[in-house]
Amino acid sequence: MTVRIIAGRHRGRRLLTPADSGVRPTPGVVRERLFNWLGGVVAGARVLDLFAGSGALGLEAWSRGAREVVFIEKNPRHRVLLLQNLKACEVPESQLAGKDALHYLQQNAPSFDIVFADPPFDQDWPQRLASCFAACATSEKPCWLYLESSAAEQWQAADIPAGWQTYRHGHCGDAFYTLFSKQ
Repeated sequence: MTVRIIAGRHRGRRLLTPADSGVRPTPGVVRERLFNWLGGVVAGARVLDLFAGSGALGLEAWSRGAREVVFIEKNPRHRVLLLQNLKACEVPESQLAGKDALHYLQQNAPSFDIVFADPPFDQDWPQRLASCFAACATSEKPCWLYLESSAAEQWQAADIPAGWQTYRHGHCGDAFYTLFSKQ
């Protein structure tokens, strides 16, 4: 599968993608929509890319001026390709953590302005990732959480913590995506 960065200083750069069937890089049309929704929020933001895979979401943010992007990818084979993508986009190698997403969230309490979570489908990840909301900044500025899931795994309104709301949502094929905001 060919994935390219859509905009910013690395526009058009091709990213290496893992060949196994369990990896679904976020399609360009969805990334374009997501970053249009986020608008100018990305420039200068601290971003967390959980289940990074090829790094398409985090690298798109980096290309568009994010101040810092932390990539979390547990699979060693995926990390090899991701490191090559980071190098091609001039991202420091130290920004990649080879940990389980939940372990990272439990062990690290830094605040992020934007969190991208594109976990494997049909493994109950949305419910397991409720701690993502806490990974966003506790400051007065807005925070954003993007989640991709299957139709059966979408967060219900009752699962969203107080102060958060669904900002926008959509679907592409069997992938459903939601952008949550805390204003």
